Amino acid sequence: MAVPVPTAGTRWRCTLCGNLTRFDVTRSSRVVEYVHLDLAGESRVEEQEVLSESIESVRCRWCDTADQVELVDRPGAEV
Repeated sequence: MAVPVPTAGTRWRCTLCGNLTRFDVTRSSRVVEYVHLDLAGESRVEEQEVLSESIESVRCRWCDTADQVELVDRPGAEV
């Protein structure tokens, strides 16, 4: 189940402990990368295009719960 992504007017909040700032996010993405290899074989990604992305889970860093994170309005955000 995908987790909603915060917008300009919302943010994540843990309903168990009240945390608003620290979360572990598990994300799946499909990307196309332009990789440049130098003559020694070291690689560097120079361009990246995200084709699709979804957040699978959000875990609170303070109380270690993954099923208590919700979206709430940001203070002062235009709704």
